[in-house]
Amino acid sequence: MAVISVEVELQVKDHVATVISTLNYQNKEDKPIEALFVFPLPGDAAVCHFSADIGQTHIVAELKEKQQAREEYDDALSSGQQAFLLEESEQSPDIFSLSVGSLPPGESASIRLQYVIELAVEADGALRFCLPAVLNPRYQPQGPGVPVSSVPASEIPYSLSFSARVSSPRPVSKVESSYSLEPLQYLNTDHTEAAVKLAAGYKFDRDVELLIYYKDAHQPSAVVEAGQDSAKPGTLMGDPVVMVSLYPEFPESVMSKRTSCGEFVFLLDRSGSMRCSTSNRNQQETRISSARDTLLLLLKSLPMGCYFNIYGFGSRYDQIFPKSVEYNEKSMEEALKKVKVMQADLGGTEILQPLKHIYSQPCISNQPRKLFVFTDGEVGNTKEVLDLVRKNAGSHRCFSFGIGEGASSALINGLAQEGRGRAQFITGSDRMQAKVMQSLKFALQPVVKDISVTWDLPKRVSATVLSPPITTIFQGQRSLIYAQLCGKSSQTDCSVTVNYTLGDHPYESKQQFNLNPAKDTGLTVHRLAARCLIRSLEFKKKENRGKSDKDMKRKVVKLSVQSGVSSHHTAFIAVNKDNGDAVQGPLVRRNVPTPAKSQVHGGRGGGFVPFVINVPSLNCFSRSFSAVPEQPRRDPLLQLVSLQKASGCWLLDAALASVLGKTSEEVEKSKPAEVSSEVWATILALIWLHGFKMDAKDEWELLAVKAASWVQAQNAPCVKDCVAAANAMLCCRVKKKALKL
Repeated sequence: MAVISVEVELQVKDHVATVISTLNYQNKEDKPIEALFVFPLPGDAAVCHFSADIGQTHIVAELKEKQQAREEYDDALSSGQQAFLLEESEQSPDIFSLSVGSLPPGESASIRLQYVIELAVEADGALRFCLPAVLNPRYQPQGPGVPVSSVPASEIPYSLSFSARVSSPRPVSKVESSYSLEPLQYLNTDHTEAAVKLAAGYKFDRDVELLIYYKDAHQPSAVVEAGQDSAKPGTLMGDPVVMVSLYPEFPESVMSKRTSCGEFVFLLDRSGSMRCSTSNRNQQETRISSARDTLLLLLKSLPMGCYFNIYGFGSRYDQIFPKSVEYNEKSMEEALKKVKVMQADLGGTEILQPLKHIYSQPCISNQPRKLFVFTDGEVGNTKEVLDLVRKNAGSHRCFSFGIGEGASSALINGLAQEGRGRAQFITGSDRMQAKVMQSLKFALQPVVKDISVTWDLPKRVSATVLSPPITTIFQGQRSLIYAQLCGKSSQTDCSVTVNYTLGDHPYESKQQFNLNPAKDTGLTVHRLAARCLIRSLEFKKKENRGKSDKDMKRKVVKLSVQSGVSSHHTAFIAVNKDNGDAVQGPLVRRNVPTPAKSQVHGGRGGGFVPFVINVPSLNCFSRSFSAVPEQPRRDPLLQLVSLQKASGCWLLDAALASVLGKTSEEVEKSKPAEVSSEVWATILALIWLHGFKMDAKDEWELLAVKAASWVQAQNAPCVKDCVAAANAMLCCRVKKKALKL
């Protein structure tokens, strides 16, 4: 059995994407076969269509209760009929399996799969779309997982064609990708529609990532979508649904007051897969070495007086301190010594136990807990992990980072959603440091409290909110609300307002809309809303185990079938009942190979999901397994950062002079007589950062703010003269105002 080709068509309307994938199969064997294809999809996708073409026959699959669908599939195969089954994995919502049964020798089949998804907003304003192409083996602590046949990307026997069409009320500025694209083509004069294609030669060695930039910043919006004519009024699919997108903007006076307290817990994946290179283009830098550099920046950027701890996990876990300790010079230096020798040497990827330990630790009074999780996302018990985070959501905020190709979107996004934080994916040429420091800025934002939503609707019209309550708001980040609109009115003007408290002051974010439905949205908004509601019901089922289990499952199945959106409890089933004669002969089962990176096997208490690796990729094995740390790269920025003290200052010594490209005598000689050595050294460091490293400002901005605050606290004389002298010595033109002195 061979997949001849995969065709993917992406349609983006503002911040919502529809993805249509076509898989073309052919049975090249001399026996009838059954093919199993296991592949990744985004964890928050709403899978809403599945169909098959065999010769001249077109079959549209139906959604049915999962066990019923499986039985119908088995019955069809046993009677010689052709059948197709698409279902979500039991372990994780971002893995699907497609079974193609009873294809006679020489027969071809074309499978069409469609899903809709909201696109995430990156820190620089880009909308991120990711087509998962790499399915990494998932570490499963106990029990069997999804059987997958996997080969190195270079041996994948099929091709990919990928095209995208983007439309928005605002002009499309540019589209970037992790892979080569053909030139962007604008389809109209105002540049609000554009098309782009993936260049030929895609190797399945990494996910296809698109970053879409609009010319204007994202604006609040509301889209009302009409219900389905054939559906009953009063049901989700029969009534209009509104999707409200809000982008709250906080006052600069509040944003400048970053919190100086908190308990920061860093949970770092140290499983064998973290030995892999960070990207195919940079084989020298490993995920674990990049994580060490990132921890250096984090530790230097923390505010004095906060608390922190660092955990590493694999098949087992360890921690730097028995419990979180106060951040000061001594604790920072002790932590840095241990970070320098951290290796990817803890075996498999078991994140559940360290999370349980962290949550068992009592919270520190007036120090809100912020958990940062770094992982390549290769775990098999995603749902169990997310259940735990959800149960402890009231005691912390979770910021998650998916490292490398194939990181589980269900795990990374789920950790942030359940933990009221923010998710980041670090792939291709992305620098981990920049993305992590962006999230630290979010973590240091003042906490938004007392969030509530109010609707102003015409009489006889009511709104039933379908999405989970908004529990966290970040500056400039999108908040989405889905609501079913019941009733009718001749008046069409409406509004929705999100009220919240920030820095002890009340604020609101209001969006006007009208009841007239938008054109050409199909049922996209309904399906996204159904996906939200299905996930909420599935979570409630887990929380209310017992008598209500069957009732909750029945609700999920009913909603899934009515909306046409797949769920954990349903599957798509298609049977070709018009294929005439039954397929003769015994059925041979074939696994369609999926691109995946081989992993380091090992650890206790379980094993990897059974992937078949025909030829191991050597990326993860090219380094010694010993505990001797790799030689650090001579990155001047990281060298300078490593010299900063916990208080924010630098010392005037030979090491600092070397980073600045000067001798000790030169920096001593240029120092104004009235200022101390530490003030002079700190201003030199700040001038160097602003003068030579503005391209990496995201990485050092917080520690520079801490340094400037330290200088101000010294009440040093002649700061203006210091800045002038430092500029002269380093040949820079940085103004004092830019240093925030």
